[in-house]
Amino acid sequence: MIISDRELWKMEWEVRLIEWMQAHFAGLGSIVKFLAFLGSETGLLLLVLIVMFCWKKKTGQRLALVVSSLNVWLPMIKSVALRPRPYMEHPDRIKAQVLVEKGASALDVAAQGYSFPSMHSASVPALYFILAREVKKTWIWILAASLTVLVGVSRSVAGMHYPTDVMAGWILGFAVIGIFALLDRYVRKESLFHAILLISALPGLFFVRTNDYFTSLGCLIGAIGAIGFERKYVNFQETRKLIAKILRVSGALLLFFVSNKVLKLPFDKAFLAEASLASLLVRTARYAIIMFLITGVYPMVFPLYEKIGKK
Repeated sequence: MIISDRELWKMEWEVRLIEWMQAHFAGLGSIVKFLAFLGSETGLLLLVLIVMFCWKKKTGQRLALVVSSLNVWLPMIKSVALRPRPYMEHPDRIKAQVLVEKGASALDVAAQGYSFPSMHSASVPALYFILAREVKKTWIWILAASLTVLVGVSRSVAGMHYPTDVMAGWILGFAVIGIFALLDRYVRKESLFHAILLISALPGLFFVRTNDYFTSLGCLIGAIGAIGFERKYVNFQETRKLIAKILRVSGALLLFFVSNKVLKLPFDKAFLAEASLASLLVRTARYAIIMFLITGVYPMVFPLYEKIGKK
């Protein structure tokens, strides 16, 4: 008996489990949305900025590389597996509570992405467990473990992922931690380290046509460029002033949203919404510029924040 690729993904128990979860956790919509935010583009960026600008610069830069690399690698797996999201395959049984891109159609695969594996479920453990290792406090380990489980489960409750997508995401999240640990051990030269990350990300240009890959590719390029630029021309110092920390992060978020809007202005909205390679490459360039500006150029203003409150 020959089984098609589509049939390999059809496991009725997963559909029934999601139905049960949506029926019993229907009142947790706000919590599901908050957990989705933690693993979203903005949520991950916020964590990276808080760590980079308010605690340890080098740890924040490492987290930027980790999340960008992971979110480049996983869409390549998604574009090979080609598993539709649960609500796409079972619209009469499963509802989509949280979309990847709110402005796009729920059935737009280029905008909403494929299902297997779950990027949220991979990104949260990869970032928070690396952070826990740096902080070395019991509470952050508990937080990392709790968020890993909660965010993963919430993705099935939201109708965005099958349980096996979530489990695969967990495995791959920890695998990425291991990959970076191996690179740290055997690759001493930073330029070679960055080159390996970029080279490993480029194959997706030939077969991936979803927004998540091209967004993360741009973030990876921008983060790598910003690390060298910041060290040579900026070299901002860590701060203990609460007001400076608040201004650093809030200013970075404002720059993110404003620059994203401004960089879209030269292009037609219909063009930007396309899944063409040209449109997606523009997306990559846009996010590369944004990440470079936020983490490389923007810290030049930090000395001004230090003067606030001084007589």
